Amino acid sequence: MDRLYSSMIFQVFGQSLLRNAVYKVSDPQMHQHSLLDSYSETSPSSLAKLKSLLLKYSQFSKKNKKSENKFRIASSGNKTQNPYLLSENTQLFLFFLSVMNLTIKSYLEGIQTHQFSAKEVVNHYLQKAKLLNPKLNACVRFNQNYIDQHLESFSQKSLAALPIMVKDNILIQGELATCCSKMMENYVAPYTATCMQNLEEAGALMIGQTNMDEFAMGSSTESSVYGPSYNPYGENRIPGGSSGGSAVAVAADMAIAALGTDTGGSVRQPAALCGIVGFKPSYGAISRYGVVPMASSLDQVGIFSKTVEDAQLLLSILASKDTHDSTSSAHAEDLKNIEKADPETVRFVVPEEALNDGLDPQIKALFLKKIEALKNAGHSVDIQSLPILKESLAIYYTLMPAEVSTNLSRFDGIRFGHQQSTLECSSLDEYYAKVRGEGFGPEAKRRILLGTFVLSSANYQGYYLKALNAQKKLKSDFSQLFEKYDVILTPTTPEPAWKLGSRTNDPLKMYLADLYTVPANLAGLPALSVPMGWLEDQGEKLPVGIQLMGNKWSDQKLLNIGKLFEENTSL
Repeated sequence: MDRLYSSMIFQVFGQSLLRNAVYKVSDPQMHQHSLLDSYSETSPSSLAKLKSLLLKYSQFSKKNKKSENKFRIASSGNKTQNPYLLSENTQLFLFFLSVMNLTIKSYLEGIQTHQFSAKEVVNHYLQKAKLLNPKLNACVRFNQNYIDQHLESFSQKSLAALPIMVKDNILIQGELATCCSKMMENYVAPYTATCMQNLEEAGALMIGQTNMDEFAMGSSTESSVYGPSYNPYGENRIPGGSSGGSAVAVAADMAIAALGTDTGGSVRQPAALCGIVGFKPSYGAISRYGVVPMASSLDQVGIFSKTVEDAQLLLSILASKDTHDSTSSAHAEDLKNIEKADPETVRFVVPEEALNDGLDPQIKALFLKKIEALKNAGHSVDIQSLPILKESLAIYYTLMPAEVSTNLSRFDGIRFGHQQSTLECSSLDEYYAKVRGEGFGPEAKRRILLGTFVLSSANYQGYYLKALNAQKKLKSDFSQLFEKYDVILTPTTPEPAWKLGSRTNDPLKMYLADLYTVPANLAGLPALSVPMGWLEDQGEKLPVGIQLMGNKWSDQKLLNIGKLFEENTSL
């Protein structure tokens, strides 16, 4: 049965997941039906209450065959004697229940069992996302023409038009790709990124492009030319960055999964702050062809999902050796095989430096509790000093800006980027300066200047080469550690999501958010963030994550270990 949503209103504020919802369904064989309900609670329990309510009355309607062809769930406060009018056909109830917070696994199962159609679910997510977006600003554009063009054909493929969202620096032919920068405001992609081609061939359907820090430079999504995204779990709090829009989209159930990019933690950090799964694969596992580069030796396409199992499935599709990307590896083909073996005893190691004074006390308490739970479950957890870890931020913020300066030099208003034909300039240098001054935001300029400084002849040897040598030392120390251990365990972030605007004038404090995530990028290792728990900050309950780092090309093994944190409730 083809249900077309004509109205859906979701109000999300703070921790409220559902408030004042109105659904209308149009069906040529039935009268128009509507479901109205109001909740005043500001906690996730409202969603559970709605599920319980729908189940109760769908079961009731099955027992009572004599019912009108209309039904209504009255809003709270309605004191009519007969507020519930139920139809014999309860498919609307069951559909609504079946599409709440879908995972890839449950979506594919629903398609296979004809519980719902791909068109129904895509329309549901698209309408829901459009109504949530004004509050969350997760998505910078919805792609209706793309959806109309591909929905029917993708529905016949293995992923059955799975509704996903994609970060705005990943190219899709014919679509805008602005990197959330004025410099790229009119750029239309001439080709499709390899990672997106792989997903399209499997049948994943992009329904929107997500907000991000300008050119992926930032940890809060506040440097976007479209304005910041908002964390669904806190009032006026950052979602993390630079892939904040993708994290918000999955956390708020605006999409079933999403793609981001991770240069120093830009997938794992927002995933942790939004309470979902974020995975950065080994460097070279997923092609970077068609991804607008920030720092080429560190960039990697990453995955946002609701479960580790979903991330594992997407990795098996995304991983590939690509002739268009010289940094992609033949080892990537091995990651297409999903390992089913459950890990028995896992050898974890916690760097002593990860428990430093900069770690939020509540996060530290949650982390130590996880360590004890792992030990009680039969796994080994050692705490060992890894001194080079303390240098990782300095290494990263030396090498990364150097590559940024080089990569962004092409955006000069002539070859690429923002053009200004009305400027009166006496030389090309003057034109470049004015165009780049208009096109780039403050954070992009800061990193370009820092990178240019590092690469200057006076500083190249003293800064850049020293950082390269320190990076080699970091890789060597990690290799030695993995001879003895399976997983390096740390918190994903040193603190929970902070208030919007509180660090925009303090970039150094902002950079500290990358403390635990940059080492995996510097060493090219796979790293996974899974939800660790909740803490309270200024009266709000906020999610935080725990990070697992594995040896290079142990991606599937690492994901299997990550499942332990989902399957074992004691963890």
